[in-house]
Amino acid sequence: MKNNHLDEHGQPLNRNLSAKRLTHRTIDELIGLCKGIQADGILHDEEVKFLARWLEENFSTIEVWPVSILAERINKIMKDGIVDDDEKNDLVELLSEITGYRSGHENVNKSTGEIIENLTNASSLLPLDKPAPNVVFENKLFCLTGKFFYGSRKKCEEDIAKRGGKIQSSPNKETTYIVIGLLGSSDWKHSTYGTKIEYGIQLKEKGSPLSIISEGHWAKYI
Repeated sequence: MKNNHLDEHGQPLNRNLSAKRLTHRTIDELIGLCKGIQADGILHDEEVKFLARWLEENFSTIEVWPVSILAERINKIMKDGIVDDDEKNDLVELLSEITGYRSGHENVNKSTGEIIENLTNASSLLPLDKPAPNVVFENKLFCLTGKFFYGSRKKCEEDIAKRGGKIQSSPNKETTYIVIGLLGSSDWKHSTYGTKIEYGIQLKEKGSPLSIISEGHWAKYI
């Protein structure tokens, strides 16, 4: 007889839910810390050391994005015990990607489709493929997430279909591209569409060839 209080691995459901909530709270805390560090526009040595200590204390989430990528970068910086200017600049760039707070990146005019500049807090700063791949439409599967400057979701889907592409409501191992709209919140993990991105990251970690791209990059091929 099936026990409705256990998951497929025989573990209590409540325990799994609690662990997931704890992980999200930890990521909330990290994003808040990163925003605080960015507030004055200057990265101090003590702030780097503080992040290193925080990562040690929250080791249980070390494999979860963005904790994983930040831990890898901090470990490299702290390896010789010296934080030079190049390392600080590199870390500032990473903090910008985690929080979504930065100016001077791509945007798309929803009327003309032209690339424009200086949109702050766009979702396109987050876990995108680097370098971004060429976008091919014919018989490729697209999963759109977030809100698009290019136009309505219907218009985006129609323009993909005109070029031979196919639309998915959610990503799976067959997905070719996840396209992130530029109007998304910087706190993407806590929005409805953030779950698609999280799942896309998990698929990539398992070897799926899908690409995560920004609306700005996608629009260049329309």
